[in-house]
Amino acid sequence: MKKLLKIVGILVLVLILAIAAAATYVKTALPDIGDAPVISVERTPERIERGKYLANHVTVCMDCHSSRDWSLFSAPLAAGNFGGGGELFSRDMGFPGVFYARNITPYGIGEWTDGEVFRAITTGQSRDGHALFPIMPYLNYGQLDQEDIYSLIAYIRTLAPVKHDITPAEADFPVNFIINTMPAKANLTQRPSEADVVSYGRYMAMAAGCVECHSMRDKGTRVPGTDYGGGMEFIMPTGVTTSANITPHQANGIGSWTADAFVKRFKAYADSTYKPHKVGPKEMNTPMPWMMYAGMEESDLRAIFAYLQTVTPLENKVVKFRPN
Repeated sequence: MKKLLKIVGILVLVLILAIAAAATYVKTALPDIGDAPVISVERTPERIERGKYLANHVTVCMDCHSSRDWSLFSAPLAAGNFGGGGELFSRDMGFPGVFYARNITPYGIGEWTDGEVFRAITTGQSRDGHALFPIMPYLNYGQLDQEDIYSLIAYIRTLAPVKHDITPAEADFPVNFIINTMPAKANLTQRPSEADVVSYGRYMAMAAGCVECHSMRDKGTRVPGTDYGGGMEFIMPTGVTTSANITPHQANGIGSWTADAFVKRFKAYADSTYKPHKVGPKEMNTPMPWMMYAGMEESDLRAIFAYLQTVTPLENKVVKFRPN
C-alpha cells in the first residue's frame, strides 16, 4: 500500500509539474507569431482614401478607437478623441476582464513601425509581443487583402495626435492564459472582383466584422454553429440589447428581406436630416454604429446582403431588447 501511495504521489507531482510547465510556456513563450515584417507603407492619395473609407465605414476602426456618446442612440462618435482610444469593454458588459481600445494616433503608436502595426492588425500580437484580446477581429483582418491593410495603415498615419493615455488591459483567469493562444499567423487573400458578388460580399462582411457581433459568445469567444444567428448580449445602462439574427431564416432572420430593404435600413442613417435621439431610461440603445456603416457604398451593402443570403439559416429567435 505504501509503495502504491508513493507511486500515486509521484504521478501527481509529475502531473502538477507538467501543468505548471505548460502554463509557464503559454504565459511566457506565447504568442509566437514571429518578427514584424520590415515594410514601409507608401502613403499615396489612393491608399489614404481607401483606408479612410474602410476605417470609418467598413472595418470601423474609428468606432472603437475613439469615444462614443452613449446618451444618444447608436452612440455616435463624441468630439475631441478621434483615434485616441479608451473605449471600455468591461466585465459588466460580459467580457472576461477589462479591455480598452488603444490610442492609434501618432501619440499612441507613433513609434511603431509599419510592420508592427501590420502584425498587430493581422495577427493580434502587439509591438511588445503581448497578445491582443480579439475584440478587434484580427483573425478576420488577417484574411483580408494586403493592399487593404496597407491602406488602413496609410490612413491611420494621417490622424492628428490625441494626447490620451490608455489603461492597460486586465484579463481574468483563465483567459489571461488562453489569450496567448489566440493570435495566429495571417492568411492574407486577394480581394475578389466585385463582379463575383457573393465572394466579394463575403470579403466585405469579413472586413466589417458582421459575424463577430451577430453570433453568440461565451467568455468573449464565438460559439461554434451560431454564426450570423445573433444572440450576443450587450449590457447597457437601460437594459440588455441582443444582436439580430441576420441569416436567411424566413421567420427569425432576414430571409424575407429584399436587397433594397437591407440597403434602406443602413442608408436611413446617412440622410442629412437624421439626428440620433437621446435614449430614455427605459429605451433601447445599441452598439451597432449605424452612422458609420451608413457611409458604406451601396454596392458593398448589396454584396454583403447577397452573401448573407447564402449562409446557413438559423432558427434563433432574438428578443432585441430587455429593459431594466
